[in-house]
Amino acid sequence: MVKREVIGAHYGLRDWLAQRLTAVVMAVYSVIFVVAILRLPAFDFPSWKAMWSAGWMRYATLLFLVSLMWHAWIGVRNIFMDYIKPTWLRIVLYALVILVLVACGAWAVQILWGR
Repeated sequence: MVKREVIGAHYGLRDWLAQRLTAVVMAVYSVIFVVAILRLPAFDFPSWKAMWSAGWMRYATLLFLVSLMWHAWIGVRNIFMDYIKPTWLRIVLYALVILVLVACGAWAVQILWGR
C-alpha cells in the first residue's frame, strides 16, 4: 500500500514560474524606486512625502509587497516541505508563516494609505 502524504512538493512548474515572475516584478520595482529617489528635488521630508503621495507609487509598492510575500511564501513552504518531516509540525509552521505574512501585508497597507 502506498502511503500518501497530505502535504508534499507537487507544485513544480507553477512555483518555478511564480518565483521568476515575482522576482522580475521586484527587480523592476527596485529600479523604479531608485530612479524615483534620484529624481527627488531634495532629500527631505516634504519631497519624500510627495513621492509617496502619488497613487502610482503606492500601487507599485503594493504590487512589490504582494510579490515579495508570495515569493517568500513559496520559498519558505518549499524549505519546510524538504526539511520538516512531521506533518503536524509543518502545518503549524505554515500557519505561523501565513499569519506573519498577512500581518506584515496589513501593516504595509496601513502605512501606505494611513494618515
